[in-house]
Amino acid sequence: MKIKGLIKTTLIDYPGHIACTLFLYGCNFKCGFCHNPELVLGESTPDLKQEEVLDFLQRRKKYLEGVCITGGEPLLTIEKSFLEKIKKMGYKIKIDTNGAMPEKLKELVQEGLVDFVAMDIKSSREKYSEVCGVDVSLDKIEESIRIIVDLPEYEFRTTIVPGIHSGEEVLKMAEWVNNVAKKTPKRYALQGFKVEEKILNPEFKNKKNTQEEELEKIKEVINDSFEDIEIRV
Repeated sequence: MKIKGLIKTTLIDYPGHIACTLFLYGCNFKCGFCHNPELVLGESTPDLKQEEVLDFLQRRKKYLEGVCITGGEPLLTIEKSFLEKIKKMGYKIKIDTNGAMPEKLKELVQEGLVDFVAMDIKSSREKYSEVCGVDVSLDKIEESIRIIVDLPEYEFRTTIVPGIHSGEEVLKMAEWVNNVAKKTPKRYALQGFKVEEKILNPEFKNKKNTQEEELEKIKEVINDSFEDIEIRV
């Protein structure tokens, strides 16, 4: 497990809680619009030592409530012993995942080491591997959906990229998630794509930022598919 970054305080990464965010190296997807390419391609950035991070968390117990662990894909390398140490300090733990590792996810959930899961829904079922840039097991994606919808706290989310996520496409995605879950999921977040200096596929730098009005229109299309839909620009 390689910890490549730490945001010391965040008010948005863990809904309802003051938290910090850890970035783990490695990802099994190659989404062209990824804005953390250094976590995917293995660019040389220094690692943070676990002891250093745990010391930070110990000192911040009075001020922080949760720890968000993201990537890349954190479930590739996350160490259970590390999570156990965080839980012993009294923190809530949120995991961001692409849903490709349901076995690992289920293990951590069953052992009480995860309090909140945020799963990215990349596209409709038919286009999943194309958008992710690798051959994706849809069975594993669907198994993760089924695990997550039984949790007390979770969200599904999609970064809405121009040219990929039309209203029609997002409706297909919503219908798929609902069919797999066999119930109306609680929360879905529509996130606006932003052109960043660091993007995995440089071609995406030629796209435009997703505007809030576009997200509002998509929200109207899928409004009945989730209990709550949040827009993040």
